[in-house]
Amino acid sequence: MQQHCKFASARVNSVGRGLTRICLITIVGVTLSACNMTMGGAGGPAEGIGYRQARFAEMSAMKAWRDCRDQALSLDRQARDSGQPARYLASARALETCEANAGPEIAALNTEERMRASAVASLNYLKGGDIERARVSFENFQGHFGGQDLLFADGSSYSETMDILLGLSEPQSVGAFSIANVNPELKSELRRVRYWERQ
Repeated sequence: MQQHCKFASARVNSVGRGLTRICLITIVGVTLSACNMTMGGAGGPAEGIGYRQARFAEMSAMKAWRDCRDQALSLDRQARDSGQPARYLASARALETCEANAGPEIAALNTEERMRASAVASLNYLKGGDIERARVSFENFQGHFGGQDLLFADGSSYSETMDILLGLSEPQSVGAFSIANVNPELKSELRRVRYWERQ
């Protein structure tokens, strides 16, 4: 009989340990899954909605800017076709208006696109004959885009070309044009003008 009690007692202990293990595993599993749900849900959906709303606002502002820019560039095409200075000035003003109306949402978006539009505005002021506005527009370009530069199709630098054309950096010698990254035809013309100014 004592042997039978020991055996029954051992069975109860092993069943008790088994139940304890199962309960412990279940509690640990539920706890870990609850932590996982909390970590994944702590701001996930709410943060996703806020991010989507901000992204939508950015994209809407960028689309409005691009629509405005496209209208201004159509004025630029008309100016090139007609050669009328007034159309160049209208295009430049329209491009500057696009940038001025753009909100802070697009400050870091498509920088190169915005740089090109700003460069076209400066060049169009120059082509339209408003040198002072071209200078102000170019200085705004430099201030907005932190010393970044664009290259023309021939590889010459937009910034260096505008510096020389606007007289912002007066080279002291004819040789100074040699190191400037400016269109070769422009260099030649500027050398010719400089030569005749000295005579």
